[in-house]
Amino acid sequence: MRPRFKFPDGYITTIAKRAIDEDIGSGDLTADLIPDAPLKARLISRESAVLAGSDFFDEAFRLLDGGIDVRWNTEDGRTVQSGDELCVVTGRAHPVLSGERSAINLLQTLSGTATQTRRYVDLIAGTNARVLDTRKTIPGLRLAQKYAVLCGGGHNHRIGLFDGILIKENHLRSETTIEQLIGNAKQRSRDDLLIEIEVENLTELQAALDAGAPRILLDNFSVERLEQAVALTAGRALLEASGGVDENTLRAIAETGVDFISIGAMTKNVIATDFSLLVE
Repeated sequence: MRPRFKFPDGYITTIAKRAIDEDIGSGDLTADLIPDAPLKARLISRESAVLAGSDFFDEAFRLLDGGIDVRWNTEDGRTVQSGDELCVVTGRAHPVLSGERSAINLLQTLSGTATQTRRYVDLIAGTNARVLDTRKTIPGLRLAQKYAVLCGGGHNHRIGLFDGILIKENHLRSETTIEQLIGNAKQRSRDDLLIEIEVENLTELQAALDAGAPRILLDNFSVERLEQAVALTAGRALLEASGGVDENTLRAIAETGVDFISIGAMTKNVIATDFSLLVE
């Protein structure tokens, strides 16, 4: 099911235009060799995947020719299989062929993000943990990838430095105590703003709990230490596990009872989905 996500006005157009501009530049020298006749092409998936980014795909073609028609047979958030026809593109040959690569590049990158997210989500099915993204995103595509994570069934952490407070290791090196940092955060934040602090051991966890931290990130804790952290916390704060998370460790981490598991690999180690646009 297509998730709800509010992009800023003009965001999709800006991303699609950058992709088009860097590919076409001063003109498509190859497309100019053929007649600009009407054509129809079908977008085919070459593998099982979760679709994400159809609006970016559409916008890449629209920028080249508003007369190009894209008819989708599925929607973002849906799982597609190898051989599935995802959409049909009709229009003049030159803009369709010129926009093909840019449109697919956007779609395959975001679908790759959604597909990897779905793998992680499926691995922790039946637990109470939720998969979170991070700020480890492809530069310039953060909002698009955050949306793709939702398409895959994951959840968004803060978008950037402006919409949440996450006190990390380097902030703690400022000779300010955990209690002081949490106190400062509570004084300066809104009621609905995320306040979270990263801890590296059980002693720091206890200090964060004593300071009233509402959410605590457990950085590179072993499964055994995570279990101890959950027991120590006893529901007084939300717990997020981070570091050392992969497909081999994810289930065991989720079963410790943590509330969230943040995984940078979903957005930084993207394997693009294999799609092909085939002209009839």
